[in-house]
Amino acid sequence: MGDKTNLIFSYGTLKRGFPNHTLIEDLIHTGDASFVGIYKTMSPYPLVCGPYRVPFLLNFPDKGKQVYGELYAVTPLGLAKMDVLEGVSKGHYERLPLRVVKEDEDENIKEVEAYYGHRNYAEEMWKRNGMIGHEVYSKTVAEGYVKRVDRPRNTTFLDQIQSFLSSTPSL
Repeated sequence: MGDKTNLIFSYGTLKRGFPNHTLIEDLIHTGDASFVGIYKTMSPYPLVCGPYRVPFLLNFPDKGKQVYGELYAVTPLGLAKMDVLEGVSKGHYERLPLRVVKEDEDENIKEVEAYYGHRNYAEEMWKRNGMIGHEVYSKTVAEGYVKRVDRPRNTTFLDQIQSFLSSTPSL
């Protein structure tokens, strides 16, 4: 891997053991990504689930909890592929700066990037989740996750987000 890499904090389905990790595996295989370690956000952030149990980190520092995830060094080519998966150009997620530390430390702060739920719906997503976030996107939290290929094809993901936001939370 070349000198020019971005550090990307993965908190959801790109983590090991989750459905979209195959992209990371492919990037590691081609030399476009490498695992750095387990990290947590320096500040609390909301980590919530939206439609189909899709995880969203919301850019509201000091709300929610410190979020745990995996840190990867990614080449520009790998980053472009991650941007496509995360729907950056479609307004699904935004790749923005984040400060993280190793899971068992509070020093050695790293300036990285993460994919946040887009600002156009983030506030509504936070409210829809009762302003309660998760510390980690675990198998339990992810229970009920629906892979992209198994979701309805006649609506966009943004339409699915809006439908989720306008629905009544189940008890």
